[in-house]
Amino acid sequence: MPQMLALVILLIILYLGDVVSTRTKAWVPSMFVCAVLFLLGYWTFFPSDIVARAGIPDVVAVMFMYLLIVNMGTLLSIKELLRQWKTILISLMGIIGIILITIVIGYLFFDYNMVIVAIPPLVGGIVSAIIMAKGATDAGLDNLAVFAIIIYVMQGFVGYPLTSIMLKREGRKVLQKYRAGTWSSVEDDKANMKSKEEVVSDENPMPQLFAKIPASYNSTYFIFLRIAAMGFLAYLCSTVLKPIVSISPFVLCLLFGVIASSIGFLERHPLKKAGGFGIAVMGLMLFVFNTLSKATPQMVVELIIPLVVFILAAVVGMFIFSVIVGIALKVSKEMAFSIALTALYGFPADYIITTEVINNLTKDQAEKEVLTSHMLPPMLIGGFISVTIVSVVLAGIMVNMIVGPLTAVH
Repeated sequence: MPQMLALVILLIILYLGDVVSTRTKAWVPSMFVCAVLFLLGYWTFFPSDIVARAGIPDVVAVMFMYLLIVNMGTLLSIKELLRQWKTILISLMGIIGIILITIVIGYLFFDYNMVIVAIPPLVGGIVSAIIMAKGATDAGLDNLAVFAIIIYVMQGFVGYPLTSIMLKREGRKVLQKYRAGTWSSVEDDKANMKSKEEVVSDENPMPQLFAKIPASYNSTYFIFLRIAAMGFLAYLCSTVLKPIVSISPFVLCLLFGVIASSIGFLERHPLKKAGGFGIAVMGLMLFVFNTLSKATPQMVVELIIPLVVFILAAVVGMFIFSVIVGIALKVSKEMAFSIALTALYGFPADYIITTEVINNLTKDQAEKEVLTSHMLPPMLIGGFISVTIVSVVLAGIMVNMIVGPLTAVH
């Protein structure tokens, strides 16, 4: 397949996802549509390396991931993270719910190794899935290596539509109160004030640390250079700390993005200012869907029962625990459950689904700002806590708990 044909086919799929989402007012998320189309493509005529052929090999996708996560860090601030302590607590409780319910249900029907391999991918993303898959392969459990990848690939099919439904319900309640003049949230008011201040600061041609340099020198390359420098610093710190403690460089990318924007090394949303945000998201999305190439029909059929049981157990666990703590913290059950659900997909799906829902709920810019300040920060932070941080730590611990070539029960 020629490179440009592969690229055209993949972009058609991404666009069809947007069209279906728009037509259904986000009831059917674009992520879900794209995942189904990619799966059908891989099962029919797609070459297994279609994403690499189109121009997004793994190394390019990883570069985009570094740039995007640093960029997302600039959208947050240390004050914002402190303000979102409820989000962090809800996300952690959702993860506890996943672990406890999965262990209880898993041990009733399946063997020890299958339960151990299943938990980290259920809590997080591709990194934890790859860690567990490698651990299972090293232990001679090839079927469980496939299972780890299949869980990561398939859990979004539950997470995408559920999140869209919950966020639409939350958004409608917020809009109803806002339109009636009864919407009042101290945290959202602070976030709105913060966003207005940042919009003003975005008008400055140079960030604070470079204020004395003429604006004409703030070229696209200079912006990319500063973002990449933060990504390299994250990688370097992760490598240096590895003998002492294993910290994902992507976790550090988020942290350094927050710090860089706070001290004036990076402007807010630098990728957008440099004109690279759209193509970076596109590249990362194709990388995520590329994992579907590993999900053959035979594997899906063989693992369908444990797959369904584990994913449903995870959803039930996160629902129970997140809603209970949400009630205690006076956070709506829809918002609490949405935050917990980010464990099933993380970034960039949490960003895309949330903005998708907001754009479909209202066309009024003021209403969009209210919904964005209320829903987007907790969704982003929830995803980073579960997928980027906790799942990688869990995988690092649990991969050492695989005990040997036991035969999994199907």
